Amino acid sequence: MVAAPPKSCATQGSASLTGHISLQAEANEGRTFLARQSFQVPYHLSKPYWDVDTGTLVAQVVNPTAGVLAGDRLRSEISVGPGAALLVTTPSANRVFRMKRGEARSEQILTVAKGGWLEILPEPLVPHRECSYRQSVRIDVAGGGALFFADLLLPGRIAHGERWAWNHLCLETDIRFDGQRALHERFSHRGGELGELAALSGSGHDACFGNAVLIGTPEPAALDALRELDQPQCRVGVSPLRLGGWSIKFVARDSLHLREALQAIRRILAPQFPHLGCDARKL
Repeated sequence: MVAAPPKSCATQGSASLTGHISLQAEANEGRTFLARQSFQVPYHLSKPYWDVDTGTLVAQVVNPTAGVLAGDRLRSEISVGPGAALLVTTPSANRVFRMKRGEARSEQILTVAKGGWLEILPEPLVPHRECSYRQSVRIDVAGGGALFFADLLLPGRIAHGERWAWNHLCLETDIRFDGQRALHERFSHRGGELGELAALSGSGHDACFGNAVLIGTPEPAALDALRELDQPQCRVGVSPLRLGGWSIKFVARDSLHLREALQAIRRILAPQFPHLGCDARKL
């Protein structure tokens, strides 16, 4: 196991950072370990722990800085080998701060081998007033591999009366299963535009958005249970992907209902995908 010590990569005269985190999970006699890890500011990796009940290694990625600033360039690479099971989460919201000029960018590359399992379960993204943020996620899952990927978005700093006030937000996701594209979607909006969309959904000014993707085949009863989550306080839609797997979208009235919806989705799927029974907050 090799770890690169955190170091700042800010250029002279600039507060922006170029940081990365790279994790490679492998299995040894039925237990997952990090065969390789490397990270630098603004990323830090807390000590992973083994969840005995679900057979899952849990890794918490921490941003020890205040949040994401203009000019930041962030890159995450996570790979899971055969027989390994990894859950990657964050302990706090990912805040993107106000920017006088420019934008911040994040690139995520996720790879799952045959027989591997990966869950990405971050805390929500919180774009602040007048920020611009671009995130691209590329996921490659081999045949026989499985994945659960979640992405949550809040309208801004609600407690400060700040909603839908960012300049531009672009979230792009590309998923390939067994070498073929299963999903490509691009979410690109100005804050005011998304506020109008939230109003059309009937979710109000504090609406929060959730996006989850499952690479795997749930039983019909589980799909029915997911669709039954659709309620006035949280609208839920479930759609099949072209090559297997499911896309789950949800729009909640507030962050509390958003979190409850995600917990319910994981709970419904856990009997068939046991690694989803892992509690990411249990330390």
